[in-house]
Amino acid sequence: MGRAIRWLFRLLLLAVLAVAGGTFIPRPLFAPAEAVGEAVGSRRILVLSNPIHTDIAVPLDDETRAAFSFLGRAGIPLAAPDAEWLIFGWGGRAFYLETPHWADLKPMPVLRALTLDSSVLHVDIAGHIPEQHPAVQLFDISAGEFTALLGFIAGSFERQGGEVTPIADAAYGVTDRFFEAKGYFNALFGCNTWTAAALRTAGIRTGVWNPVPETLKLSLALYN
Repeated sequence: MGRAIRWLFRLLLLAVLAVAGGTFIPRPLFAPAEAVGEAVGSRRILVLSNPIHTDIAVPLDDETRAAFSFLGRAGIPLAAPDAEWLIFGWGGRAFYLETPHWADLKPMPVLRALTLDSSVLHVDIAGHIPEQHPAVQLFDISAGEFTALLGFIAGSFERQGGEVTPIADAAYGVTDRFFEAKGYFNALFGCNTWTAAALRTAGIRTGVWNPVPETLKLSLALYN
């Protein structure tokens, strides 16, 4: 029994060190130099979080409507008059599709999320988002960084014949859809590490490994 407790303690210590290192070691290690001629802070994006998941919100304007016109063809109401933001989240297929609310939590999606699952992208629109809300972090980035972010997100969709693949009858409401995505989901590299990778393409520094929203939020606050 004593030996088992010692091994459990070591595993817990290793997990704590991994999370701490992933949070407090920045990625990239040094802040990137500002691009010459770029207007700093010309575009604003938001990171939205809940206890287990993060999303990225980009302003819904002519540029983003053009960049994601394929989503309009797939049923996302990009032209809705009250829409101000386009929201993207990446995650494990089973957990994301089958757990719209905590009351819907079931053992099998949790098991798939902890082991290995295929991935999906969730896309929705939103009206006004209060930027002072504690679940919202805002970042002002250059036009070039914004374009790079849009490219990363667009490149995360799985395509067939050049078009994205909506998942039939999969949505939380009337304005959102789920789409097949590239990559595989597991407990170590999941929705929050995808968010972090996307943000890094936009010149935003994260921790070297941010598997949960709180560590990502802390890294973002520390290094940006």
